[in-house]
Amino acid sequence: MKQSSTFRISVLVFGFAFLYIPILSLIVYSFNKSRLVTVWGGFSTQWYGRLLENRQILDAAWLSLKIAAINATGAVILGTLAGLALARFGKFRGRTLLSGMTTAPLVMPEVITGLSLLMLFVVMEGAFGWPAGRGFTTITIAHMTLTLAYVTVIVQSRLSSLDDSLEEAAMDLGARPAKIFFLITLPIIAPALVSGWLLSFTISLDDLVVTSFVSGPGSSTLPMVIFSKVRLGVSPDINALATIIVLLVTIGVVVSGIFMARQEKRRLRDMQMAAAAK
Repeated sequence: MKQSSTFRISVLVFGFAFLYIPILSLIVYSFNKSRLVTVWGGFSTQWYGRLLENRQILDAAWLSLKIAAINATGAVILGTLAGLALARFGKFRGRTLLSGMTTAPLVMPEVITGLSLLMLFVVMEGAFGWPAGRGFTTITIAHMTLTLAYVTVIVQSRLSSLDDSLEEAAMDLGARPAKIFFLITLPIIAPALVSGWLLSFTISLDDLVVTSFVSGPGSSTLPMVIFSKVRLGVSPDINALATIIVLLVTIGVVVSGIFMARQEKRRLRDMQMAAAAK
């Protein structure tokens, strides 16, 4: 029994080390004074200053953040509607088609997705004159198409496990469906919506393959700029940029974890109060 416990701990430690030691080394070397990223030349924060002077990276980062925020918001809205239809409306004409179309991006190779979207935009531009070229709009639409599937699955699974008694009680009291959704259903599935938004934001911010197909001149996102620089060798300012991204992601995960924990406590408290009232 003791040997089994030691083995499990060893596997756990090895797994965490395999995942996080590269990230920690990247953070450490972002403070390296030497230009050579594999040779420690002393502690320095000069590369963070160089990063703030690099307009190409800053413009790409701002573009990526705008695209990711708009994409995540749109994906949550459309994914919630699709998940609600699949979870609550039972069998209807076109349900199988809707389910297949919303989940197809989950299993479709990104190369195929990017190529098909590029062909779609080219045909639409020739037929309707929109979108005019490839850039911010086409990247946002492509990312929304990709991340919509993730939000739909998350929301559908949360709604499928949701107790219908609260909504049925509200309907018995005369509440309209729209009021029930916004006052009862939406607060309950809020943690799922937050998770879907964060996942969509992260996927959009990280995407390179699909973006490479649907982007145009002057619309290079942060992953595209980093990839083009890394092919010529990793520079210390890229380590500084990666460290800042890791810090922002950590803060986002902590904040969302606190929010979802509070929502779960609130849900359990409401269920206890409802059980006590019976």
